Amino acid sequence: MFLKKKQNGHLVEILGLGDLFNPMHKMVPGRLHYGEELQDPEKFAKSDLMFPSGEDLPRCWVDPHYRDSELKK
Repeated sequence: MFLKKKQNGHLVEILGLGDLFNPMHKMVPGRLHYGEELQDPEKFAKSDLMFPSGEDLPRCWVDPHYRDSELKK
């Protein structure tokens, strides 16, 4: 899966989808895609990533407390 960095628009290939979908993980392993050389894997903060379309990541991927308000009912 490819996401985009918010700061500069560079594409990031996500190498750990489990980390991406888990709201408890703030960082996700990935690899930048620019230039001709294959870049080394590194960790990216989920808060710095968005979909290539410009949409933010779903709240259930980034906030472990996204359903807390439902528990109070």
